[in-house]
Amino acid sequence: MTFDLIIFDCDGVLVDSERIANQVFANILKEVCDLEFTLDQMFEYFVGSSAQRCLTIIEEMLGQRPPDELLERYNRDINRALTDSVVAVKGIEKVLAEIDTSYCVASSGSHEKMQLTLGKTKLINYFEGNIFSTSEVARGKPHPDIYLHAAESMGVSDASRCLVVEDSPTGVTGAVAAGMTVFGYAELMPEEKLLAAGAHHVFSDMAELPSLTVSPLGHI
Repeated sequence: MTFDLIIFDCDGVLVDSERIANQVFANILKEVCDLEFTLDQMFEYFVGSSAQRCLTIIEEMLGQRPPDELLERYNRDINRALTDSVVAVKGIEKVLAEIDTSYCVASSGSHEKMQLTLGKTKLINYFEGNIFSTSEVARGKPHPDIYLHAAESMGVSDASRCLVVEDSPTGVTGAVAAGMTVFGYAELMPEEKLLAAGAHHVFSDMAELPSLTVSPLGHI
């Protein structure tokens, strides 16, 4: 099947930021909230969620509103770490140079964060004007709103003509709900979790994406 639009998540799909951000966030949660998580647990609970959704999850765990300083620390410390260390996902520049299909970004991250990470990795040159954040829609992932908004903004009215590349169950769930084909990028996330969320296909080498978009769907 060919597609009219490819919608990329940002963190973990375009930029290799998930390990950095979640380790920093785990350190903050320990210091501010006395909550201790392994990196695997951070991926399970928080990857694919907006900052506001993360705060809601933490509030549910604490049974009360988290300290006011948490969001400030989250934004300051994570942005500082990403500025210092973020790199592009291996193979993504080659992919973006090869694919002929229109593409865009649809992320739970803020525009400010994407300007930072995509700018630092110089990937922003590929996406200028085609960057969408859940801050623009009523509901974040795992709801379908951001994917439908991105498709409409890119001039694609038929959701079934869209391919979404996601690396989290939260993102996969939302893209499936939008009626789109979803490829789960399993470089960090276990394949079975992406498949359980509804991914139509999983892959772990980003360089393979151009050939996969014109191949029969299946599981590598």
